[in-house]
Amino acid sequence: MDFKAEWFNDGEFWERFAPIIFDEKRWAEVAAVTSGVGHLARLNLYGDQSRPSPSEGGPRLLDLCCGMGRLTAEFARLGFRPTGVDITQIYLEAARDDAAYEKLPIEYIREDVRSFKRPSAFDVAVNLYVSFGYFENPAHDRLLAKNAFESLKPGGCFIIETLGKELAVRDFIEREWFERAGFTVLTEYEPLDSWSALKNRWILIDQEGRRFEKVLAQRLYAASELRALLLDTGFSSVELYGSWNEAPYNERAEILIAVGRKGF
Repeated sequence: MDFKAEWFNDGEFWERFAPIIFDEKRWAEVAAVTSGVGHLARLNLYGDQSRPSPSEGGPRLLDLCCGMGRLTAEFARLGFRPTGVDITQIYLEAARDDAAYEKLPIEYIREDVRSFKRPSAFDVAVNLYVSFGYFENPAHDRLLAKNAFESLKPGGCFIIETLGKELAVRDFIEREWFERAGFTVLTEYEPLDSWSALKNRWILIDQEGRRFEKVLAQRLYAASELRALLLDTGFSSVELYGSWNEAPYNERAEILIAVGRKGF
């Protein structure tokens, strides 16, 4: 399939920046995130010794923008039957290799999340790790949500983890630099169009002094705006949280988590 020339289709970017984006801190979050998804989906599989194995008919989970499968694999270990969808070939290859090594029955699909849907096939769909809002056309955010809605069984839920507009304003800094994974990383941020989006400029310098740069923008949603988007795409109810332990989305929130539930 030919993908449009949008920034996230740049395979070199994902390869160059993978050590920075998916650092040890992100891998350490896997258990908390997958546990939180299980509880928010009202499945509560984490730590349940009687949970079913995938071959015994565990819940079907759709991981949209699954990347290297760090979360998808953990969902499989917990007894879900996951399908991961992404467009980055090198990430999917790594995910498939890891799943094969552990003999995890995971389906990985290379497709744009704006076109993938499988009607009434999944118990839960997720879009995690702040991967929502990067399409140039805002209508495409709704398309992703609509596809997720149509892919869910009645009673299923769609969980989005993203940077809320309120949090972006609260924690805004113009620039920073840090050392990570053997690289020097310089970042600059700029609000666009009255905080409707946040421009990100990332500069990566390796130990040999080579420099790699990427500029991108993320559309920002206030909690009320994200709730309205999910309701408009068909979800019967939407819950908002500020952490994976279901803390309220308020001035102390860590992240914006939206849970859209599909009616029966």
